[in-house]
Amino acid sequence: MKCKRIHLMKIDRGGETMNRVNKRINGLMVLSILLLLLTACTSGESSSGEGEDGAVATSGEGSKELKIGLTVNNLDNPFFVSMSNAAEAHAEELGAEIIVQAADADLAKQTSQIENFITQGVDLILLNAVDSKGIAGAVAQADAAGIPIISVDVGADGGIEGTVTSDNYQAGVLAAEYMIEDLGGKGNVVVIDGPPVTAVKDRIAGFEDTIEGTDINVIAKQNGEGNREKGLQVMESILQANKPGTIDAVFANNDPVAIGAEIAQQQAGRQDEFYIVGVDGSPDVIEAMKKEGSSIAGTSAQHPDDMIVKAMDVGIQVIEGESVEEVTKIPVDLVTQDNLSSYSGW
Repeated sequence: MKCKRIHLMKIDRGGETMNRVNKRINGLMVLSILLLLLTACTSGESSSGEGEDGAVATSGEGSKELKIGLTVNNLDNPFFVSMSNAAEAHAEELGAEIIVQAADADLAKQTSQIENFITQGVDLILLNAVDSKGIAGAVAQADAAGIPIISVDVGADGGIEGTVTSDNYQAGVLAAEYMIEDLGGKGNVVVIDGPPVTAVKDRIAGFEDTIEGTDINVIAKQNGEGNREKGLQVMESILQANKPGTIDAVFANNDPVAIGAEIAQQQAGRQDEFYIVGVDGSPDVIEAMKKEGSSIAGTSAQHPDDMIVKAMDVGIQVIEGESVEEVTKIPVDLVTQDNLSSYSGW
């Protein structure tokens, strides 16, 4: 009967007990309503695509700083220095973090860099491939991890979302058209090729397609590997194999190679024999062209700063679920001794 006695005692003190219970219930109800209102306000604020500090956010997750990984061929080439500087400046505008790495023309090193980007949890990878086909495995790893990759300057296999590049075919066409006009459609030219990437292949294709059907003949074609030292070595070898008076012009796949070729030409005492046209529009080649007696007649100028900014914007579009062009081409301009003074440079 103890149960009944306890029950009866509660009834006897019911007025006091019920008042306390009601107060607790009312307090809990008020607290619950306040929590619901706070949650609704917070949810509404976090659905925005961009936080107050400009950082890109994913809907429903609150403000989240965008983290970007950029790997370029090397940072000895002013082209990639300009690109990396522009990337860092644009990342600051976006309120994003960017990690810049140089692969030093080493496929294994670039593969490792992409793997590290994946481990670091980046949201976007910008890739300037040292080998368009060879990097496919690393690109596939990033794709499997759900990290979009935008290739910059050169294409890449393995599952990229898009490519932003100069119109490299046009760069070759402009160089060829200059030579055709200057040489009157006939002569002997040398082509100094470069690394096995789409940008270089497109430049060479544009050049060779344009001279087809003319009387301009390619008498030598070697790989300058995209750097000044190798360009010098290759040009030395070509000069030794071709006696003076047999070369009219040289098309170099980029400006460092063009400068290397000019040095070899000067060392051989053949600077009055032929001229050189490169690709890039780099500060170094512009400085070389300004020197009295320079044999560098022109360069198909690229715009690396515009290119990387566009690539970053395209990457953000992909993250936000928007469709993008497979290839976005940035136009190039031919800079010659005639318009050198009006070229603004990088």
